[in-house]
Amino acid sequence: MKITAALKSLYPLFILSLVIFWSSCQTEFDSVPSTGALRFSSDTIYLDTIFENIGSSTYTLKVYNDSDKNINIPQVGLAQGTASNYRLNVDGQPGQSFDDVQILAKDSIFVFIETTVGDLGLNTQMIYEDKLVFDSGNNAQDVTLVTLVQQAHFLFPEPLGDGIYETLDLGEDVFIDGFFLDETELTWTADKPWVIYGYAAIPPGKTLNIEPGARIHFHENSGIIAANGATLKVIGLPSDDAELLEGEIIFESDRLEPGFTDIPGQWGTIWLTAGSTNHEFAHVTIKNNLVGILMDSNDGDRTLTLKNVQIYNTATSGLLAQTGDVYGENVVVSNSGQAALALTLGGRYKFVHSTFSNYWANSFRSFPTVQVTNALAISNDEILVADLEQAEFVNCIIYGTEQREIGLYKDDLGAYNVLFDHCLIKFQDPLNAYLDEPLYDFGDTNLYRGLVLNQDPVFENINLNDFDISLEESAAVGRGSSAGAVAVPTDLNGSPRPSSNPDLGAYQAISFPEN
Repeated sequence: MKITAALKSLYPLFILSLVIFWSSCQTEFDSVPSTGALRFSSDTIYLDTIFENIGSSTYTLKVYNDSDKNINIPQVGLAQGTASNYRLNVDGQPGQSFDDVQILAKDSIFVFIETTVGDLGLNTQMIYEDKLVFDSGNNAQDVTLVTLVQQAHFLFPEPLGDGIYETLDLGEDVFIDGFFLDETELTWTADKPWVIYGYAAIPPGKTLNIEPGARIHFHENSGIIAANGATLKVIGLPSDDAELLEGEIIFESDRLEPGFTDIPGQWGTIWLTAGSTNHEFAHVTIKNNLVGILMDSNDGDRTLTLKNVQIYNTATSGLLAQTGDVYGENVVVSNSGQAALALTLGGRYKFVHSTFSNYWANSFRSFPTVQVTNALAISNDEILVADLEQAEFVNCIIYGTEQREIGLYKDDLGAYNVLFDHCLIKFQDPLNAYLDEPLYDFGDTNLYRGLVLNQDPVFENINLNDFDISLEESAAVGRGSSAGAVAVPTDLNGSPRPSSNPDLGAYQAISFPEN
């Protein structure tokens, strides 16, 4: 019994000794020097485009040991050493230079790579390169690292000290990071991209002009605000090159890596606040933000004109208007987490030859593509009502993945005037739940004229936000009214529309290329 007790007392010590021994063996495993036969997941790592002074995403290189022996790499590091702008993490260890990196037989390690490049000086852009070098002498192998760095105009809130930055007062003790543009900042040119941190506010009575070809990039939680009496003029030009889009003005995030190309919600919104007026957008693309354009209770003269404008990949709505006055032609609003086009609390609206489509696939969507109401619920007990003086859609397409892609709501306390004139609309009601709803009486010519109901427009590529329609298959071909074509004689691609029997939507139909 005494012997047994003694053994039991020694047992934990025995186990601990085994753990220490095993750990020691694992750390000091037998290895042979590398012979220069490493294999890499890529011989060049392209870190894509970044702006000066803004860090890149993290990129991954995998290093393989295909041999039957454990190997030791005496040195791993950057050719430029500590002067390099690249940062590494090799097998879990951060740094720029590493000694005795080991890889087990038939195994691999990960190398993670980042970069930040400072001021470019007189260069508007440059290619920054370095090499990730494994070993030396005859056994040396390397992987090239390449980054395109662009110079930019940077606008941001001024630091006020103690980690506090300039803010904008939205009223009722609500503040956001932002700043008012001064007189020297009211013209945004196309010579270099513009990178915005926080909300850039247009002062009352001032106009922000954005010139053709400008590229506007927003950091997270950033955007543009037009104050009371302010105006935003975003006037691009048609582009000769469909890839370069040299005349187009583009609003997007400051993350330029391919993985961020179509991610919604990367930045805030373009907010046209109450009292701002006479905004114009022409040949413009707005993408990947929370709300494409937010119009907050605008009730003056025409508040917004949209011509040849695309808004897509928005986390909530592409265009959200309250009591607005909007005219749009050749407008495409697509792929939003809620309604792509939300016209709420009345107002005046007219869209001609426009396409509203929603193939949102990032989460469940319960809103129709187009929503039109003359009321807005503030709380369970309070509903605001305003006259919907006009909501007219001429030669438009309204389509998507839901059964019912228009949502109409009328409060009898306010006027409600809506007309769909020669439009293709998806509205399926298999259970006849809306049979007695007068706003969905598709035989009522006061509401619907020349209707194409529940027929496929056949878009070219919804995943790429390409809403060209098929000449051979689209139900929208030749179904439009002459009045719409006369008002908008060219489509979003610049192609002419026939004056009679034009196609519906923002595009004249084309023959799709064969796969």
